[in-house]
Amino acid sequence: MNVLGRSLLCPLICLILFFIAGLAPAAEPTPGKQVAAQLQGDVKVELQYLLYLPEDYEKQEKWPLLVFLHGSGERGDDLDKVAVHGPPKLIKGGKQFPFIVVSPQCPAQQRWQALSLEKLIDDVSKTYKVDTDRIYITGLSMGGFGTWGLAAHAPQKFAAIVPICGGGETYWAKEIAHIPCWVFHGEKDGAVPFKRSQDMVDALKKAGGEPKFTAYPEAGHDSWTESYNNPALYEWLLEQKRPAKK
Repeated sequence: MNVLGRSLLCPLICLILFFIAGLAPAAEPTPGKQVAAQLQGDVKVELQYLLYLPEDYEKQEKWPLLVFLHGSGERGDDLDKVAVHGPPKLIKGGKQFPFIVVSPQCPAQQRWQALSLEKLIDDVSKTYKVDTDRIYITGLSMGGFGTWGLAAHAPQKFAAIVPICGGGETYWAKEIAHIPCWVFHGEKDGAVPFKRSQDMVDALKKAGGEPKFTAYPEAGHDSWTESYNNPALYEWLLEQKRPAKK
């Protein structure tokens, strides 16, 4: 190699070594000492779901999004089970909705994870014509718990929530009191105590919220069939819009 080649090669090697050094950790961990460290990575989410687009989907620029969370009995990898109750059951029976409806399936032996659901909603919102100011969450039993939890996880994301025979942590109320909420529960529920919903409603009111609460005096755990068959529920949802950011 001639002198010119060597003169060009040396600075190049130094530059490469400089960048390699820059990629190295700031400090090697030493037993008995504490050093700074960092994790960088993406959360991998895998959820299968039923998707419904309104008949007139192409005629509007944006549509409200309704996310339905099923109960514990519909977990697994058989999507047909998701359509056993709620909006996906009604759609399967021929009902038309003025919403985009997304009904994910929770994997077997797991419970609803708010971060995974948020990732799903973000992906659907980017892929389809979703009005991000009109995203609604509803769910029954385990899905009712999931609805409360998702609202608390991302309280500025939703225009309304409809938890049915579920429950949550009352300390969440101060974070979600601004979200329009309609709660349903059977007073004779033997699976999820009626008190779980009553406590959340009371906490929301104490925090300044104005939740709607429908209690069915004679209903057991199945308080969802009558609720999802009620046209007034969907009319109320369509009236709700996320308030403008301050």
